[in-house]
Amino acid sequence: MKVAAIGDAHLGRSYLNVVDAATGVNQRERDFEQSFEDAVDLALAQRPDVVAWLGDIFDHPRPTYRSFRLAQRALTKIRAHGAQCVIITGNHDTPRLPGTGSPYSALADSFPEFHFAHRLAYERFELPGLVVHAVPQMLTVDATLDALAEADRSRSLDRSNLLLTHPRITQVEPRYADINEIEVDAGLLQSDFVLLGHYHFHTKVREGIWYAGSTDTFTFADDPDKDKGILVLDTDDGTCRHVPLRGQRRLVTLDTVEALGLGPGELQDLVLDRATQSPEGAVVRLYLDGVDPASYRLLDSELVREAAAKAMHFKLEPSFAGVHMEVELPEMDSMPARWDRYVEEQDLVGFDRPRIRSLGLEYLAKAVEVAE
Repeated sequence: MKVAAIGDAHLGRSYLNVVDAATGVNQRERDFEQSFEDAVDLALAQRPDVVAWLGDIFDHPRPTYRSFRLAQRALTKIRAHGAQCVIITGNHDTPRLPGTGSPYSALADSFPEFHFAHRLAYERFELPGLVVHAVPQMLTVDATLDALAEADRSRSLDRSNLLLTHPRITQVEPRYADINEIEVDAGLLQSDFVLLGHYHFHTKVREGIWYAGSTDTFTFADDPDKDKGILVLDTDDGTCRHVPLRGQRRLVTLDTVEALGLGPGELQDLVLDRATQSPEGAVVRLYLDGVDPASYRLLDSELVREAAAKAMHFKLEPSFAGVHMEVELPEMDSMPARWDRYVEEQDLVGFDRPRIRSLGLEYLAKAVEVAE
C-alpha cells in the first residue's frame, strides 16, 4: 500500500504584522494555509491508498472557523479521491482537559468513513493489507508509554503494521522546546513502519522510522534551508521518500554586517547594501555584530525600509559592542512570594496548580539550604 503522510500544518498560526490585502488575514497565516492546501494536493497526486495526518494540523485545540473549514474542505477532497484517511492529534491541537471537546470530534462526525485517533487513547484501524496503530497526543508520559505498549501487543502477524504518533524522540536533537511535549525513546516504537509528527524538519530516525516534517517553515528555528513537504511510504517494498513543496515564502538570513569599529556612515552604507539584496517577498533578517549603540541609533530607518522594499518583512538583529548590563538579583527570601505570584498568573488548565506551587516552594527551600 502507498501511504502519503502530512505533518504539522499549524492552521491558524500567525506571525508578523503583515496582512494579506485580498483576505484581510495575517499574511503568514495565509501562507501556512496555502502550504497545507498544496500539501493535500501533492499527497493526492501520489495516488495513495491512505492519507495520514500526523498531528498539529491545527495550531490550537479550539481552531477558528476559518481553519476548521480548511481542514473540512481538505477531507472532502480526500474523500472524492477515494483514499482512506487516518488522523491523529498532536501537542498543539489536543485539549489539555478530557471532556472539553476536540475539533476532530466534529470532523469525525462529518467523515465517518475516515479514522480519527483523538480521544487520548490508542486506536487500531484495520485496512486492506495494513494495520494502522494510532497513538495520539496524551496528557502524560505514562499514558503515552502505556499506549505504545498496547500498540506493540496489538501488532498483526499477517499484515504490515504502521504506527502513527507525535512524540519528541530522545535520539533526535530538538531545535527548541515546545508546549506539552511527550519525550520517548525510539526503541519503544515497535512496528514495521513508523511515521512521526511533531518535529518541523524531515529526518530518518532509524530504519523504518521517519519524521515527516512540517508543511511550511514557520520561523527561522524551523531550518529554512531544508525543504518542507510530505512523506510517501510504500509498505510493499519499504521505501519512504520526502516529496518537497515548491513556491513557498522564503526565510532568508543575509550576510552578517561585522560592525565593530564602524562609524554611523559606514554602518549605514553596509546595512543599505545588504538590505537591497533582500529576495522578493521574503522574510528577511540581518545581523549586525558588535555595533556601536550610538551608530545604530543614527541609522536612517526610512532609508533602510526603502532599501529592503522587496522583502515582505525585514528586521535588523543588532548585538551591541561595549554594553554592560547590571542586574540586581532578588533576595532569596523574596523568592517564595515571587513564585506564588508567577504561578497564579499562569494558564495551567489541565495541570495541578497546588502541586506545581508546592514543588516550586520545595525546590526553592532546597536551593536556599544548599546556598547556606
